[in-house]
Amino acid sequence: MSRKHPIIAVTGSSGAGTSTVKEAFEHMFRREGIKPAIIEGDSFHRFNRADMKKAMAEAERKGCTNFSHFGPEANLFAELGELFGSYGDTGRGRRRLYMHNDEEAARFAHLGVKSGEFTPWEDVPEDTDCLFYEGLHGCVVTKDVNVGQFADLKIGVVPVINLEWIQKIHRDTNQRGYSEEAVMETILRRMHDYVHYVVPQFKLTDINFQRVPIVDTSDPIIARDIPTADESLVVIRFRKPDRFRVDFPFLLQMLKDSWMSRRNTIVVPGGKMGLAMELILTPILRRIMEDRRSVLG
Repeated sequence: MSRKHPIIAVTGSSGAGTSTVKEAFEHMFRREGIKPAIIEGDSFHRFNRADMKKAMAEAERKGCTNFSHFGPEANLFAELGELFGSYGDTGRGRRRLYMHNDEEAARFAHLGVKSGEFTPWEDVPEDTDCLFYEGLHGCVVTKDVNVGQFADLKIGVVPVINLEWIQKIHRDTNQRGYSEEAVMETILRRMHDYVHYVVPQFKLTDINFQRVPIVDTSDPIIARDIPTADESLVVIRFRKPDRFRVDFPFLLQMLKDSWMSRRNTIVVPGGKMGLAMELILTPILRRIMEDRRSVLG
């Protein structure tokens, strides 16, 4: 961890809703005048889209049915750990971007980058105030790599699994053109790596945001709609509330109809999730930046 060059890691599986937290941080960064180095977790996948299909087919030929984006074989964990360590020490490091679609790729047409491909590696921008990571593996730990040790603030986004599946099915079928059968095949193939490399991160995170639907999601495959924010509750768990000086009475006052379910857990209406994030994270972010300024003199 680094007081001079802090690192914020937002971790969640595919379809979990980490982009919601990213948007909240974008608002806070803009409001607080903070310049972050943005790191997308997808950019540390080992293979581009075409090569991933080939690698998956090769794994299946060898009898491996669990090869997935969630596991170490398909990711650059060592390079991600090297970036986190380098940034914490010097405020510098190397990154690239992954193009999810043609619209994103159009911005990099001059580099000849197409949808499903990576931009060339480049240095992160100079004079940034913090590193902000959003993706699958911001706190991953394996026998060879410990990425989470470098992060100063670790946030997990963990909807209950049926809701996570519903969100992924709807996103991948409506936005990415996959069939429901193909999406479910992906979910099942990823399950081994999900259990071994994604879930263990959430015992290391400082704050977890878990959205829980209050409508029937018993069969996520046939769910016609994603439960709305108003059809959900958000369970927010702090691993060590005292470390971040969490003011629970203030939160209960500001977040109407919220309550404490445990001494380190607050439950808020789903529609208040964005507000809750900003009320909780803004003071923490300010203290991290104040600490940084004091170290820099």
